[in-house]
Amino acid sequence: MPFECLEFSSSDHIAVMTLNRPDKLNALNAEIREEIYQVCDQIRDDDDIRAVIITGAGRGFCSGADVTGPPGARDESQNARLDNYGWVGKLASTIYELDKPTIAVMNGVAAGAGMSVALACDMRIGSAQSRFKTVFAERGLSPDTGMSYFLPRVVGYSRAVDLFFTSRNVGGEEAYRIGLLDRLVAPEDIMDCAYEVAAQMTALPPMALRSGKRVFQLNMSQDFHQALHTEHAGLIFAQRSPDDQKEQRAAFVEKRKPTFTGT
Repeated sequence: MPFECLEFSSSDHIAVMTLNRPDKLNALNAEIREEIYQVCDQIRDDDDIRAVIITGAGRGFCSGADVTGPPGARDESQNARLDNYGWVGKLASTIYELDKPTIAVMNGVAAGAGMSVALACDMRIGSAQSRFKTVFAERGLSPDTGMSYFLPRVVGYSRAVDLFFTSRNVGGEEAYRIGLLDRLVAPEDIMDCAYEVAAQMTALPPMALRSGKRVFQLNMSQDFHQALHTEHAGLIFAQRSPDDQKEQRAAFVEKRKPTFTGT
């Protein structure tokens, strides 16, 4: 289906979602948020999609919430306005709880809620031209869109509050050094790198990856023994692909590369 503020495509088990408001540095308005929700629902229900790349069109990944509209404008549905977490909570959970591997390709600036979207992904690939900025304090706000949850888990508490308290720019090389970026490549190579990493993911049993993602996320906030229970449950879910279980055993015995189907 066509979208006004997004580009979406999929091939070879890899989906690509491109935020497409380049004139606004892909700022998040009501339309683009609704399209993100629709695309994520589509990705979740499409068993052919096994990995997701999220990036932005033009010079930036996402500059955060679109604040250029008229003050007090209500462009949200009644359901959105009745949500206890508001759109910021819904956006964070939509990305974070998408239980397929997600890769953010940082083609430029990621600020505020846009930085949170990148942090909600499982990993981030960028270049020296990538730039992160928390920005909330500059606008008289505390963090939202999950940033207070994601950022300290990615870079540690002291670095997280440093970035919030100072609202300073973090370039690509520092971002890689402190863990905001997981791959640092030449600017012209970031999408190729993302496809290469996604292809490595899609070559593995999809149920194992989806179950494993759930286990890792749940165990971020559980004690050791709870984590063991979660791992045990995850193993049961991961093995609910009998054809893939047979294939991995056969490939090992026959000394060949396996082909997994998710069934």
